[in-house]
Amino acid sequence: MTTAATPSPSPSRSLSDLVADGVVLVDGGMGTLLQDMGLDDGGSGELWNLDRPDAVRDAHRAYAEAGARVLTTNTFGGTRPRLEMHGLADRVHEVNEAGARLARKEADRVGALVAGDLGPTGELMAPLGTLEPADVQELFAAQLRGLVAGGIDLVLIETMSDAAEAEAALAAAREVAPELPVVVTFSFDTNLHTMMGLDPAEAVRRLAAAGADAVGANCGRGPEEMTRIAAAMVAARPDGLLLIAQSNAGLPQVVGDHFEYDATPADMAAHAVALRDAGIDMVGACCGSTPAHLAAMSDALR
Repeated sequence: MTTAATPSPSPSRSLSDLVADGVVLVDGGMGTLLQDMGLDDGGSGELWNLDRPDAVRDAHRAYAEAGARVLTTNTFGGTRPRLEMHGLADRVHEVNEAGARLARKEADRVGALVAGDLGPTGELMAPLGTLEPADVQELFAAQLRGLVAGGIDLVLIETMSDAAEAEAALAAAREVAPELPVVVTFSFDTNLHTMMGLDPAEAVRRLAAAGADAVGANCGRGPEEMTRIAAAMVAARPDGLLLIAQSNAGLPQVVGDHFEYDATPADMAAHAVALRDAGIDMVGACCGSTPAHLAAMSDALR
């Protein structure tokens, strides 16, 4: 068992403080912004934490200035299997610590919190694959040691489809940073189920029982479907659990030689209000979103 790392100093306000003031606005998609800045399709956005830190910090700054009060580290693909695809398997700690420090600098400017981002490993767990829960927990723990060293305030386990993988990530968070709140989101993009067959109500119940502080949904097929998912989560919520929803900015459409998502800032603003009114505590955006979407959401929620 690895001992917990010592986190860097964090803002005086906590996630519970922010939630007490009303719905918390989380930031939007990072990949969209980095691609606009020149990230090649299939390239490692996480490597930009080391090679192009100013660009990553600019993205965080844009979301902070748009009103986001939780900034998500640029570490979605920061586990060893994901980084190994880009020849970076030996730089897990370095990539993740750098990502956390970049977000930390911008968060401190506006009094925001930093969420250390853990995305799926891309590996299948037994019995469909070969990885056991302890193996997956260690992959996430290695990533988290770097994030904690960089000064995160909470852990965001996102875009999960397998409850067992999410539980392994949650166990890693409790091992490495037991004092930090943990938020878990799933992608319900297959007829209101995850790819592994999990529905929103069961996701809420299972991860709440595992000890998550907040559970919810991200990505998906756009605001309309996310509203239905949110209603199912609210109905299943046990006392004391926070809920989070971060929809894609609609669906991608081919425009010339690239994709554009079809939900406008006004669409996402109306969606944010609907989520708040439904009882969601943390609202953000995902793929295809930009600071313009977040700014409209921030204005609407105020």
